[in-house]
Amino acid sequence: MMKPHWLAGFVVCGWLSWTGIVHADAVTDWHGIAVQTLEKAAPPRPGPIRFLDVAMVQAAVHDAVQAFDKKYKPYHTTIPGATGSPAAAAASAAHDVLVHLVSSQAAALDTTYQEYLAAHGLTKDPGVDAGKVADAASTLGWRTHETDWRALIERDDIHLVDVCTPGESHAEIAIAALEAGKHVLCEKPLANTADEAAAMVDAAQRAARKGIRAMVGFNYRRLPATMLAHRMVAEGRLGTIRHIRAVYLQDWIVDPQFPLVWRLRQEAAGSGALGDLGAHIVDLTQFITGQQITTVSALTETFVRERPLPSHTDNGAHGRVTVDDAALFLARLDGGAVASYEASRFATGRKNALRLEINGSTGSLAFDLERLNELELYDATDPAESQGFTRILVTEPEHPYVSAWWPPGHGLGYEHSFTHEMRDLIHGIAEGTDPRPTFADGFQVQRVLDAVARSAAESAGWIKLAQPATTRS
Repeated sequence: MMKPHWLAGFVVCGWLSWTGIVHADAVTDWHGIAVQTLEKAAPPRPGPIRFLDVAMVQAAVHDAVQAFDKKYKPYHTTIPGATGSPAAAAASAAHDVLVHLVSSQAAALDTTYQEYLAAHGLTKDPGVDAGKVADAASTLGWRTHETDWRALIERDDIHLVDVCTPGESHAEIAIAALEAGKHVLCEKPLANTADEAAAMVDAAQRAARKGIRAMVGFNYRRLPATMLAHRMVAEGRLGTIRHIRAVYLQDWIVDPQFPLVWRLRQEAAGSGALGDLGAHIVDLTQFITGQQITTVSALTETFVRERPLPSHTDNGAHGRVTVDDAALFLARLDGGAVASYEASRFATGRKNALRLEINGSTGSLAFDLERLNELELYDATDPAESQGFTRILVTEPEHPYVSAWWPPGHGLGYEHSFTHEMRDLIHGIAEGTDPRPTFADGFQVQRVLDAVARSAAESAGWIKLAQPATTRS
């Protein structure tokens, strides 16, 4: 049984796909996750590699759950060991949350950079500067800190671990944490390979038999509009699903002088735009439609194959990019739908353009992340003279999650998806149920990513996903 005063440890390293949640207002006073960028101390080297080394979490559980329990009646629950109303229970369970500054000492080191050090007779980067971590903890008022995730999961006062490291260490940290009896939230994609993801599912299933929960962080499921889309499809509003179109486009590495960060190295990230962006639209479309991808035909491209090493000065040192810059693929799903997917970090002018459309026999839905409080619905059963796409403003108390926030008509933002994610995770733990998406859901996405990579390597041949050994969640 979870202790009444339980703690969350957060493991963060590298350039995160998001820089944390900082949301403060009179309704929730949600502090969330703030990330402090620290300079890594090192010997003479080809420049400063700045990493988001330290995650700082302040009473996230308390404030997020309390805010939602004010109005979110269907999910009212009492956390084991606490008493009173749901909000009071959440407050009691989390009022003594300690904030831990944690970073991985090795995961963020660039292999190419290490080779550069060796070639120039320099000493190995010493990793995290423990003194600066301690200074940050003191400045920000955190009671304790750690600089090694292994020490974190050995602590008896830690009950939840959030893994936000580069993908190469997801499996090691998550499996060790689960085996140590910690609940785990792991960032997406779940792992770098399907084999790693399968091992994580096995560990999660063993842990679940002991009441330990595991969840993967596909935050776009937690937007009111996408949750409403899921509900509408489940209710049959679109009829038989036939077509799915999904794109996720960014442009943050268009400049060929952008440095060789860990996201551009296969050994650290697993893949490029495919895993970084494609994983989101694969999960989101499978979630909304209730169908799973079974076969794919794909191509990938790397437009800039060498990039400068991160450095203080322009010394001409470059390293090889070993991931895709763009991935495009066709897919068939187990419910009979066909789909097209595109993920690119070279779509000049597109900053964070996630768009999807779902066509059914009696209707269609369209969603655009840049208008995340809206959902477009076409109802083919309407009279011909009034048919057309209708803009739904997803800001009413009847819509998913919205009743816990502002007055009707007031929109939410990107950061709220993480608040909803944390809220659902905590309630899953408290209620003894597996919060979705589970590690098995993350494994399904990883199987798709692996199949896409194999297809692209085989001249876009059709690849059928192998049947998983684990059960479908």
